[in-house]
Amino acid sequence: MLLRKRDERGELVGPDQFIPAAERYNLMSTLDRWVITQALTQLADRNSEAESAHFTLAINLSGTSLSEDRFLEFVIDEVKKQKLPEGAICFEITETAAISNLSRVIHFMQALKELGCKFSLDDFGSGLSSFTYLKNLPVDYLEIDGQFIQNVAEDAVDESMVKAINQVDQAMGIETIAERVESKVVSDKLSELGIEFAQGFYIARPTSVATFEPWAESDIASRRA
Repeated sequence: MLLRKRDERGELVGPDQFIPAAERYNLMSTLDRWVITQALTQLADRNSEAESAHFTLAINLSGTSLSEDRFLEFVIDEVKKQKLPEGAICFEITETAAISNLSRVIHFMQALKELGCKFSLDDFGSGLSSFTYLKNLPVDYLEIDGQFIQNVAEDAVDESMVKAINQVDQAMGIETIAERVESKVVSDKLSELGIEFAQGFYIARPTSVATFEPWAESDIASRRA
């Protein structure tokens, strides 16, 4: 999910504009709570009869919310209330937020994984990357920061970094996601390196939730059959 706002003229306002303001006025937790409620009630796969979700909705969480004492309680209540199938929700936590709240984040992940949620470590490589703390985080996915992806097909150092991260992920049973994939050349290179997932403009452009149709009902029915 990519959060956007509209101003009084109906123009889109990017997160680089409104999130700093939300942080300044201590509104990030309120914003995260609103996003979680909307996502779980309006957009997530609500087929509770299925053993696992037909699609996974990824939601970013701020470090501010993770530091709040009652935030975990709120998320648990929301997830239980909706009775979503396993894997319907994946919470994304940045590397920086995970490091600064390591014990709290581990507890947060463990509690929600018991309810069928997945976790992704976002922007890996942008902060104080360490495979030591990664061993202690029960993440399902690791997203390699786009700074290593953009020139992976041309830069031998970037290629080596991506390859090394992916090898460690495979050994730990973590699936790898490449951020900021913007060309076929990069996509092909990542495929060659064995990266499981990719996101970026080459894969798809951002679009409104009004056009969000991740799985046709007829397709779900045929898969059940």
